Amino acid sequence: MNVVIDASGLVLGRMSSYAAKHALRGNTVVIVNAEKAVVVGKPDIILAKNLKKLDIKNMASLNVGPYHHKRPDKFVRRSVRGMLPYVNPRGREAYKRVMAYMGAPADEIKRLQGVDIGKEKKADLKNLRNTGDSYLTVGEISRFIGGKWQVK
Repeated sequence: MNVVIDASGLVLGRMSSYAAKHALRGNTVVIVNAEKAVVVGKPDIILAKNLKKLDIKNMASLNVGPYHHKRPDKFVRRSVRGMLPYVNPRGREAYKRVMAYMGAPADEIKRLQGVDIGKEKKADLKNLRNTGDSYLTVGEISRFIGGKWQVK
């Protein structure tokens, strides 16, 4: 079964746990409009927290990592990974079934994932929408920490 999630206006953490749950069940999860997902909280605290992550480095070798994603699709996919038991083989296999995209490139998704988002039923996630007034989108966070991306 394929699960298509439109991330526009959805809270990032709640959406990530929903996607992780379906990936663990063996479903292919496709997240579209990743740059429009929302992180709830005070904007200055959110931005400071994400800037501080960039200071974490491996002092032994810069080639080893950790790597910090600045593109919104990679940022969202990494948050889904945080909801998975990634150290177990089951979690790693589930992570391979999750893909996030900026915008909704139907032809690319069909070519790479074999999922036709026009025909697939999108997940109804009204209860995961943001209702607060202080938030930032993942696209705004990505631009602030130095991401240079464009939606195709």
